[in-house]
Amino acid sequence: MSRDMPAPLAGFPFIHWLDVRFRDLDSLGHVNNAVYATYLESARIDFYSQLTGLPLEQLNIILAELTISYKTPAFFNDRLGVGVRIASFGTKSFSMEYAIARAADEALIASARSVLVMYDYAAGRTVPVPDELRRRAAL
Repeated sequence: MSRDMPAPLAGFPFIHWLDVRFRDLDSLGHVNNAVYATYLESARIDFYSQLTGLPLEQLNIILAELTISYKTPAFFNDRLGVGVRIASFGTKSFSMEYAIARAADEALIASARSVLVMYDYAAGRTVPVPDELRRRAAL
């Protein structure tokens, strides 16, 4: 794999890069487990916004489920890539898969899966996944 793309991120069409901040650490000096949910959220919103072209205030999804598997710790100043892809579609929801890898040694830090529900905030109800989203995700 090239220096720019850690091996665990191969196959992900979208990579969100971030640097571990001091505030992300716990008392043991590694990234706190709860911070990974924020990393995934940032990557998910960035990916979805680019995929749909919708601005943040018009995003039409709700996080219904999030599962994270921790593999090895990340530390202050680590450069991490978060790979994101849509794994499957349902009628009114879709699942996403993630991998978080360290650029320096290509270590897989964590893997995750989430379920997002399409939601019409004005009507206050779930709605079907748009065909346009299915089409764009297939590119």
